[in-house]
Amino acid sequence: MNLPNRLTVARLIMVPAFVVFMMMDTAWGYFLAWFIFIAASVTDWLDGRIARAQNLVTSFGKLMDPIADKILVASAFVMMMEIDVLRIPGWTVVAILAREFLVTGARSMAAAEGSVIAANMWGKTKAMIQMIFIGVFIFVSGACLLAQDLYPDQFPTYADYVRQISHWTIVLVAIFTVYSGLQFARSNWAALRLGMKE
Repeated sequence: MNLPNRLTVARLIMVPAFVVFMMMDTAWGYFLAWFIFIAASVTDWLDGRIARAQNLVTSFGKLMDPIADKILVASAFVMMMEIDVLRIPGWTVVAILAREFLVTGARSMAAAEGSVIAANMWGKTKAMIQMIFIGVFIFVSGACLLAQDLYPDQFPTYADYVRQISHWTIVLVAIFTVYSGLQFARSNWAALRLGMKE
């Protein structure tokens, strides 16, 4: 197994540890989960870069790299729904995950017909926005728990600001995610109709 594939496997292994630390519901649990998420995101950037630079692209990597990404992101969004201070509506996570599963299924269908659908600008931007949201608000969640202990009088006001900001930010993330899915369908309509009768 080459280095890019090892990084992909490492990212998959990080997910259970990430979930466990998120379940702790403590400031340090969130900070450790944040660190793991950042480390996993770095492996995502590195494995593709190394694979292309050293011509180490494999069928395993093509299949498992996007799956590892989606498992990591899906785990993060689901676990963040449990954090009260973030107030993440369930429908936003449903919309985000539905888009990811539909696009993955479409890519698999096209691949079965011999057509490869590469990520476009919309998909890459969507992934970056999701990663930024997750990284920022997991860290903020840990900071909120610390603030609750250190500044109990000011915490309710601070927490309300965080709830409002995270709520409207995830709504925007969900809308952009769905829009990127529509752009994916529009750009790849011919490939997505492979194997379908007119």
